[in-house]
Amino acid sequence: MSYAGPDFEPPQPRRSRRGLMTVALAALVPGALLGWLVYETAGGSGDGGGTGGASARASASAAPVSPTEDGKRPETSPAPTGSRSSAPAASGPLKGKVVVIDPGHNPGNFRHTGEINRQVDIGTNRKECDTTGTSTNDGYTEAKFTLDVAHRMRALLEEQGATVKLTQDADRPFGPCVDERARIGNEAKADAVVSVHADGSGAGNRGFHVILPGSVRAGAADTRAIVAPSRDLGERVAGRFVAVTGSAPSNYIGDGTGLVTRKDLGGLNLSTVPKVFIECGNMRDSKDAALLTSGAWRQKAAQGISEGIVSFLRG
Repeated sequence: MSYAGPDFEPPQPRRSRRGLMTVALAALVPGALLGWLVYETAGGSGDGGGTGGASARASASAAPVSPTEDGKRPETSPAPTGSRSSAPAASGPLKGKVVVIDPGHNPGNFRHTGEINRQVDIGTNRKECDTTGTSTNDGYTEAKFTLDVAHRMRALLEEQGATVKLTQDADRPFGPCVDERARIGNEAKADAVVSVHADGSGAGNRGFHVILPGSVRAGAADTRAIVAPSRDLGERVAGRFVAVTGSAPSNYIGDGTGLVTRKDLGGLNLSTVPKVFIECGNMRDSKDAALLTSGAWRQKAAQGISEGIVSFLRG
């Protein structure tokens, strides 16, 4: 997600040092992040689907989620039964669980700038309904990326028996607005919600980060009940994401932990169920862009996020 968006006012970047030595992340965040990879940051970890730096798999706290074939779900094909409901859940460890996947932005937003620029209430203040999102320098859009990863996640989670709902599936001309995205998860009584994004920061800024809700009580927003479970969800997603993709946590935000707490995001402020955002990489950096535009890497990203959700839901 570009920082020039309704749910982002850019924080001051904090760069972590990268050198020729390996960085051990196991002690950075307690609990579910125990078992982070030790990876080589020289030359950028995770290049070429994890073939560049030295890596070791984190211990798997999640039940295995088997991968699907690359491109099993076409990037722009809507779900056969609509964006907010999945096919009947199969038997599996997640049967009875509801997961909402929120693909950031909508491919049609750029044709509806007036509509997405209107202000909506996010509890703490008012912001634009939505934005167009960002893109790589070659024009691969964040909206296309997030929808593709969402499709792959849906397939993986349905295999585990979950009922999966998408906030949008390119089945509406624009949006939904950030307040409606939160409302969809709330009304579904979701057990977990993950909003999928890719960042639009400066070249040289690399890596993923997971955004957690801060404690907010203002207007229509009251996140106090979801702060702790959302952190648990976020830590598990971050841990499995780095284990499966080999990607390093952000070198420009989060102090190397891959975790950031925010109080200015409508999608989090208005949620009443556990929810996190994940910025899977920086579309404006050529090395990250090479990963984000790779179908094989997107499958790994979907797998890592899904395994984090499975771990959270199974406790």
